[in-house]
Amino acid sequence: MAASSRAQVLDLYRVMLRESRKFTSYNYRTYAIRRIREAFRENKNVKDPAQIQILVNKAKRSLEIIRRQVPWYSWMSQLHPTLVGQHSLLSTILKSTVTTDLFRRGPDPH
Repeated sequence: MAASSRAQVLDLYRVMLRESRKFTSYNYRTYAIRRIREAFRENKNVKDPAQIQILVNKAKRSLEIIRRQVPWYSWMSQLHPTLVGQHSLLSTILKSTVTTDLFRRGPDPH
């Protein structure tokens, strides 16, 4: 890896960790930090410059997602701390299609 690529990757790694530390929820923060470390360790031996560039671009997109999510989770934790504190509850609310199906169908006939 060229010195400039190495510096770019290390800088990106540090920025991603720094941004992830801003999550107010312990669960989100530790998950993000763990995933970042794992991803960079898995790819530390990649030598192909094209593949490195693909991975750097993917990491930059992930960084932008982290930067968008941190304020949202902070806002949610202030609005309703139990939703953010209970990862499974928040995931259920956000990912569930059951809720939308209830509103589409109308009252249960039983």
